[in-house]
Amino acid sequence: MTTRIPFVMLVLGLLVCPAGLGAAPKRATHTVTIDGARFSPAELTVKTGDTIVWVNKDILAHTATAKEGAAFDSKVIQPGKSWRFVARKRGAFNYTCIFHPMDAKLTVK
Repeated sequence: MTTRIPFVMLVLGLLVCPAGLGAAPKRATHTVTIDGARFSPAELTVKTGDTIVWVNKDILAHTATAKEGAAFDSKVIQPGKSWRFVARKRGAFNYTCIFHPMDAKLTVK
């Protein structure tokens, strides 16, 4: 009888959580390339929990800085370097490079 208790608990656990043990939502990683004083893509839509990686392929240092509020700020991304950000707050975020006239938009759903 004691050997059945763990099995019964497992079955009950699966009934309570029908998606099973691997039920965590799938997270994606998106890349924004910085090159030629441009963000590419200039508009990106992601889901909460997704990661965005800005990769600086330009010869100049840049930033990815939200225009309103303090949603995100990469600080300086040197040439050949990258910066990662996990999108945790829903909304539309216009961003820029504080050094150069380049703009883009990140939408988090």
